[in-house]
Amino acid sequence: MADAFDFDLFVIGGGSGGVRAARVAAGEYGVKVGLAEDDRYGGTCVIRGCVPKKLMVFASEYAGMPAEAASYGWDVQGGAFDWNRFRGKLQAELDRLEGVYRNLLAGSGVETFDLRATVKDAHTVALADGTTKTAKHILIATGGYPVRPDMQNAELGIVSDDIFHLEELPKSILIIGGGYIACEFACILNGLGVEVTQYYRGAQILRGFDDEARGLVSESMSQSGVDLHLGTNIIELSQGENGINVKSTNGNERSFDQVMFATGRDPASRNMGLEDVGVRLGRKGQIEVNEYSQTEVPSIYAIGDVTDRVNLTPVAIREGMAFVETVFGGRPTPVDHDLIASAVFTQPEMGTVGLSEEEASEKEEVEIYATSFKPMQTSFAEKPDRVLMKLVVSKATRKVLGCHIVAPNAGELIQMVGIAVKAGLTKEQFDATCAVHPTMSEELVTMRKSVRSA
Repeated sequence: MADAFDFDLFVIGGGSGGVRAARVAAGEYGVKVGLAEDDRYGGTCVIRGCVPKKLMVFASEYAGMPAEAASYGWDVQGGAFDWNRFRGKLQAELDRLEGVYRNLLAGSGVETFDLRATVKDAHTVALADGTTKTAKHILIATGGYPVRPDMQNAELGIVSDDIFHLEELPKSILIIGGGYIACEFACILNGLGVEVTQYYRGAQILRGFDDEARGLVSESMSQSGVDLHLGTNIIELSQGENGINVKSTNGNERSFDQVMFATGRDPASRNMGLEDVGVRLGRKGQIEVNEYSQTEVPSIYAIGDVTDRVNLTPVAIREGMAFVETVFGGRPTPVDHDLIASAVFTQPEMGTVGLSEEEASEKEEVEIYATSFKPMQTSFAEKPDRVLMKLVVSKATRKVLGCHIVAPNAGELIQMVGIAVKAGLTKEQFDATCAVHPTMSEELVTMRKSVRSA
């Protein structure tokens, strides 16, 4: 099919979305595919995001287990956390996963280039070694990267990519930001024994999530030892004798071993020649695409975080699959970004799907069904932990418009609830489902009376 081109498809970016599109196009549709990646295969998720972060979450959760086990009659002795031992295993696992990605591409017949690639024209890619490759279609899947604020001495701080490569864990760290990355790492490092301070300039962390749910996460984080300061930002950073000196808007001047910026991510689209060939970029550098992930240059497409639509790994994969179906399967497939379930791996976790109470009430009249309680496992251990189960229901149609869970393993729970919400089930259909007892999640099908209307 390549005709006069070197490839039918050339993918720039070896992350989850790009790799899936490349191997399905080559393996299932038999087209000739090339792929360039200038870093490690697996991208943000596998190498410096979801996977290593979740392994660190697991590691951090063991800290409280000896005390909890003692409440259940076990004589378990706690010990110190060995960062070097864990980090060695972590890097070995990431190496293994990168090998899996490389093997998947090779097994599908994709030709790979371990080089940076830029776009020369609508059908030509320029590689860093000076060679060029032509392709009928070009797919940009370069993801995003964490940014530092534009301030003096910002280089003194680290970003999320750097956490996994620290030679040793700091004794103290200041995390700046209130999004999910900031909150997740605050919980992780707190669990690993680091003295964690977090500054966020807003009134409450996790902006954009349901207010009641994020309020409980904030309360739980503070209760577990994170020194959280809301309405607070940094004014000045400087290198001191005993660490990094920080002046903040709350009047404090303190020193920390490390400062971590978790203040946002930008699409990795700069200096790729895209605008020169007619591809339009947004204010943050995001590649502007239509519902089929196609840019204004018909032969060039983009998926994943570089488009800044819904920046989640499973979404990038689905966008890659929709692209392949559209271009090589002959079935135009728009990307469905509606009702995507997601989880924030704080402690406790937060799982969410659909509309928050605030979003829903702006659109129509809703009823709120919610309960917060101490779960059996930790209540028995006399811990103060609380969980939240919440449904946002349309008064007119009785459809469940949103579900928000703050609880251990909320990510696992919301995956299943996401099916029901995506299917458009009503509150009465939830009610008609028999509860599994004793569980936390049974509350989702036993809440008979609304707590309020909005």
